[in-house]
Amino acid sequence: MTVVYLDELFLLNFVVDYLLLLAAGRLAGEVLHRGRLALGAALGAAYAGAVFLPGLGFLVHPLCKVGAGVLTVLAGYGGSRRLLRVCLVFFAVSAAFGGGIFALQLLGNCSLTLSNGILSSPLDLKLVLLSAAGCYGLITLLFHRAALHSPRRELAPAVVELGSRRVVLTALVDTGNTLADPVSGKLVLVAEGCKLEGLFPPGTAPGQAELRDPAMALERLSDAGLRCRLLPYQAVGVECGLLLALRADRVQVGGEDYGPLLVALSPTGLTDGGGYCALIGA
Repeated sequence: MTVVYLDELFLLNFVVDYLLLLAAGRLAGEVLHRGRLALGAALGAAYAGAVFLPGLGFLVHPLCKVGAGVLTVLAGYGGSRRLLRVCLVFFAVSAAFGGGIFALQLLGNCSLTLSNGILSSPLDLKLVLLSAAGCYGLITLLFHRAALHSPRRELAPAVVELGSRRVVLTALVDTGNTLADPVSGKLVLVAEGCKLEGLFPPGTAPGQAELRDPAMALERLSDAGLRCRLLPYQAVGVECGLLLALRADRVQVGGEDYGPLLVALSPTGLTDGGGYCALIGA
């Protein structure tokens, strides 16, 4: 008779599901919301525990397993335009992970087992967590070539300081964004202009009309003593455009301090969903 401890089963599957969702999102080039990934992992872990409860044996049916996987992905990435891609990558990574566990079993290692397709372990919890982290590292290594061709996109808090003024934004760190200062070569933070009003003295912040005509805004702001310049850029449908850029005293994104950095003011929103209002390369 096999004894299953639901608390350890839940924690093990939570960690593994979280790492699988994280790997799938990175490989698919999706924006990562840590809280939503945790919610998806919790749903997956709850399903794993429910399978062993009396009267819920029907949950081991393949359709139930597929449904639980889809719900897990929806919780982590619901609303994404790449939802189908993320879902397919998630199942591919999960299959690779399951194959690795099966290979360990064939080699006579019973530290991690698959019972009814559910991951369980009789080991000490610390060893369980280390095993899960090791599996994540192995999966990431195996899919590393694919990851090199997929941009990493992750949300992070951004703090912009100018003198005694500061604003806090939600920024998307995107390896596919190559906008840089042509003089220094340093990265440029692009932010929605309306979100940066707190950096300007009262009554001097440029409006949307001025941001669409950055040369006019540059002249006025330069007369006011602000360190602004024009920044050329290229984008889809724009061969040579100009953005008004303000040199901030300090920019922090996530845990990284970029020091003094150019901040370009976009006259339009950066995303339809409103999940972020700033953008920086990595």
